[in-house]
Amino acid sequence: MPIPPFTITSEILHLVSQISEQIGALTMQLGGNVPSPQLRKKNQIKTIHSSLAIENNTLSLKQVTDIVDGKHVLGAPDEIQEVKNAIEAYRLMPQLDAFKEKDLLKAHGLMMKDLVRNAGHYRQEGVGVFDGNGNCRHMAPPPARVPELMAELFQWVKTTNIHPLVHSCVFHYEFEFIHPFIDGNGRMGRYWQTMLLSRWKGIFAWLPVETIVKQHQQKYYDVIAKSDAAGESTLFIEFMLKCLLDTMEHYEPQEEDEPDGLHDKVANKVANKVANKSAQKVLLLLYENGHLTRDELSERTGLSLGGIKKIINSLRESGLITRVGSNKTGYWKVNIDGSE
Repeated sequence: MPIPPFTITSEILHLVSQISEQIGALTMQLGGNVPSPQLRKKNQIKTIHSSLAIENNTLSLKQVTDIVDGKHVLGAPDEIQEVKNAIEAYRLMPQLDAFKEKDLLKAHGLMMKDLVRNAGHYRQEGVGVFDGNGNCRHMAPPPARVPELMAELFQWVKTTNIHPLVHSCVFHYEFEFIHPFIDGNGRMGRYWQTMLLSRWKGIFAWLPVETIVKQHQQKYYDVIAKSDAAGESTLFIEFMLKCLLDTMEHYEPQEEDEPDGLHDKVANKVANKVANKSAQKVLLLLYENGHLTRDELSERTGLSLGGIKKIINSLRESGLITRVGSNKTGYWKVNIDGSE
């Protein structure tokens, strides 16, 4: 059985140790109890919103919350369908076996229902990953090899004695390299890493790790490309472990009392840094979803396009927002202490 190539570095060992300490600290902080249903729901909403935002879904955290609550939401039908599918997939997670290939296919069938043909089945055609300029960043293995490669990957993860924190990252990277589905590979790779981690420690079933990945999504793509070039997943392992640690270090049980959409502390920082109420609205919306366009910001705030343009320019000049990537495919990063 082939062993995925990677190296256990001193950085990886250090991160595993730090995460293990955080697991113990959080467990003690919670008194051995799982969070309340309300808090678990909020964290799951954050996870769904962040994972889909990475895939360019433009719905806000509030809109995702409304969909979860069964409310009517105005938005692109395919984006609403993506959220509904993700809700069902995450609800199914406790019933799935992280080490069974058929359960991965079942989850993909839910995640991509009515969005792609042959949801729940491996691809039958070649696929590649392209950047915003049309350049191929990764050409996946031929479709004929996908079943064999996926079977080998599951066999490895079932039998390896590598620490779960590490083998979950290796699985995630190898999954993205194989790119077994015609679409939905990014969200499924992150979903299945959560599956593997939660079977090791239940705490990972409700930690919103994807919010940290979303904040560093360009680096997420870059480190995958660098790992491809290196022919091993070491850099990706280090990146994902840092995301896990970051999530745990910034997790606060009192989040249960936070207002929908933002932490109190972030909302307060925005108010302190920006006096103009309209600018505050724009900044908060960009914090929730940095992929929002000027048209979408105009629609959600009721401001004119000219007004949105002036606010964007002002926020940019003041250093409160930074453009990451191109105008067409990039996103706005909000630079507020405590939100990065």
